[in-house]
Amino acid sequence: MIRRSVREWDYIPIEEPGPGSFSRAVADRVVECAAAVRTASLDGERILVNHPKKLRAQQVVGVIAADGVTLEILPKIDGNESDAAARRSLVHMLAVVLDLDIVEGGLTDLGWQRDDLLEILIRLFCDRLFEALHRGLPRRYVPHEDDLAALRGRLDVKRQFTVLAASPQRLACRFDELSADIALNQIMKAAVTKLTKVARAPENQRRLAELSFAFADITAVPVKALPWHQVVIDRTNRSWAQLLSLAKLLLGDRFQTTSSGDARGFSLLFEMNKLFEEFVGRSLVRALAGTGFEVRLQGPRGYALADLQTGQNRFATKPDITVSARGTPMLVIDTKWKRLRGVIDDPKYGVGQADVYQMMAYAHVYQCERLLLLYPHHPGLGSEAAGLTCVHRINGTDDSRIAVGTLSLSNPKAAVGQLRDLLLSDDLGLQSRQSVAA
Repeated sequence: MIRRSVREWDYIPIEEPGPGSFSRAVADRVVECAAAVRTASLDGERILVNHPKKLRAQQVVGVIAADGVTLEILPKIDGNESDAAARRSLVHMLAVVLDLDIVEGGLTDLGWQRDDLLEILIRLFCDRLFEALHRGLPRRYVPHEDDLAALRGRLDVKRQFTVLAASPQRLACRFDELSADIALNQIMKAAVTKLTKVARAPENQRRLAELSFAFADITAVPVKALPWHQVVIDRTNRSWAQLLSLAKLLLGDRFQTTSSGDARGFSLLFEMNKLFEEFVGRSLVRALAGTGFEVRLQGPRGYALADLQTGQNRFATKPDITVSARGTPMLVIDTKWKRLRGVIDDPKYGVGQADVYQMMAYAHVYQCERLLLLYPHHPGLGSEAAGLTCVHRINGTDDSRIAVGTLSLSNPKAAVGQLRDLLLSDDLGLQSRQSVAA
């Protein structure tokens, strides 16, 4: 098995043919597998760019595996020079987005240095599923219909006097039966079955084989036909909620098995701009808990213009994150997964002009005087610590401000505290404005 790891936006050189080399033929298999990915927002060219002597990763991270080769794309994260550290930070970000409660002590046995991202997530899934199964398979009462010699449950009168009219010795019964063959277990079995086909690590293969045996009596349902809408999480199976989120990740659009043409393989991919936005949003909900502020992700929807003749709204706006107090927007945040420049290289830190115009539009549409462009922190910013980088007043206004800030992801667990300090700083003045809104 040929394995290569690369950071987003970096290059993978094409090597001369030979045992274990990333040759042109091997690279073509990876490119074909990437080209077979089709989601609402991803296509092959947004994952890898194919050059004659090298491939270039784009702003997408994860794993692409084709016949005999696995390519892992890792994010460029502040302070994470090693691949193991980048994997750890990425898994912690995914845990926040998926509402997974990851205890640091439970992660020490994961092969951060040895295994790629997919194998680590498979191992995490197996560990959690084994823990849950120690308490037994979840069961629910499931409605059944059967023709029996003795009445069980209720009599199906219509069926009894039509289909069974000539067989009075049989009774058309309707009854509820406690069963493990329910939607939740069918989803878990589908995840185990799919991961069994793609796991490479011997330990993961062994554990998945054991899990397959545990779900042997559960109906096998194709992934596209899984009854997600039938899953009921209540006090009896609440411990399975996080497993359900992890299974959804491993069975969803981000994880695709491809078999079109010559591209046979699989991929588990994440767009970093979307992952960063979701991570910041969910971390903000925790950071501002108990402060009186409400956090809304992807909204509220507004419009920049209205047609004078028809009154029809035009040019929809939808901020990444809005922080409100008593329903009044106090702060609009747009997250940007791109690297700021140091002030020595660019007094504007590399902030795009279009991004500034967009924030000014938000200020007008939502009547909001505090706006924040939030970027990931990186060592290239020199001695500056993560937090507020600069604050500007919008000309022509009394005190509308656009701030630029950074968030360090070298330790994602510390993001909640970073965001709380950033948003409640005097420069943004959120707390004083909250009292005015009250």
